[in-house]
Amino acid sequence: MTDPDAYFMPAEDAPHAATFMQWPAHRRVYRDPVYRDMVQQTIRDIANAIAEFEPVYLLADEKDHRRARRGLSGGVVLWDVPTDDLWCRDAGPIFVQNEAGDLAVRQIQFNGWGNRQPHGNDARVAARVAERLGLPVLPSGLVGEGGGVEQSGHGLLMAHESSWVNPNRNPGLSRTETGARLLAALGAEQMIWSPGVTGEDITDYHIDSLARFTGPERVLIALPDRPDPRDPFHQAALETHDILAAAGLEIEVIPEPARARIEHPEFVASYANFYVCNGAVIAPHFGDGETDDIAAEALARHFPGREIVMLNVDPLGELGGGIHCATQQMPAA
Repeated sequence: MTDPDAYFMPAEDAPHAATFMQWPAHRRVYRDPVYRDMVQQTIRDIANAIAEFEPVYLLADEKDHRRARRGLSGGVVLWDVPTDDLWCRDAGPIFVQNEAGDLAVRQIQFNGWGNRQPHGNDARVAARVAERLGLPVLPSGLVGEGGGVEQSGHGLLMAHESSWVNPNRNPGLSRTETGARLLAALGAEQMIWSPGVTGEDITDYHIDSLARFTGPERVLIALPDRPDPRDPFHQAALETHDILAAAGLEIEVIPEPARARIEHPEFVASYANFYVCNGAVIAPHFGDGETDDIAAEALARHFPGREIVMLNVDPLGELGGGIHCATQQMPAA
């Protein structure tokens, strides 16, 4: 009998069996066919980069396989799992593991970031993957997204309250109860909350575009060199930094690009939205040579022995996300 309390989510830099990704296909989400093509090509680029280091399973409705396969490497395998959008970190299976190495899928129910976007297929992705793999599905009692919580794999979680203690996800749940359910879901011991920002973006400010664990008590955080006092995200980011520092974590700050290829207030230009796979770190570059180099050097220090692969994923930044948002790791058994 499966004991749901015996499972935990390993650190992202622990060995992987594979990476899961999703194909962006919904015509109501991507009304402009030219832009949809750009986003789809970006997903191919990320999948191909990761497939140099570990298997990649790209989830897509079978009717989309022929289109998705164009330009994909042989290391990317297509699965017939219908999807709406690309954000596998949020809608995909959250894999947990017990001490014996047995895998399960922890169900944090996706609802389109508070019913802001069509998600008829994406809401079922995690369960469908678990069924195909023959894995048990363990309930969490939570609605939300994997990108809304960052975990060290060593007992610590951090999150913005705005993504969880929110009536569009978990009406009636207090911060204390939400935190307790997150700790139980991911097998962690301590929750670090920061307020975040409510209602200014579709995610209500996911933590994984700001701060990431790179060790048991070590964090890499992306901050602007010149914070704008009128920008709620800048002010919330500084507050999160101070809360993490007060919790005793070792923090390294990397700057946001000063001159990104795309200059738009809603463009997410975060070096923190990287993905760690077997033997590599897949990270974004934004066209600012100085800060691109600073980010690459920081990632090499935090993940020694791994190749740093940097990609142009600007179409995802225009959507408010990045590489980490588009991926989900399956731990090695």
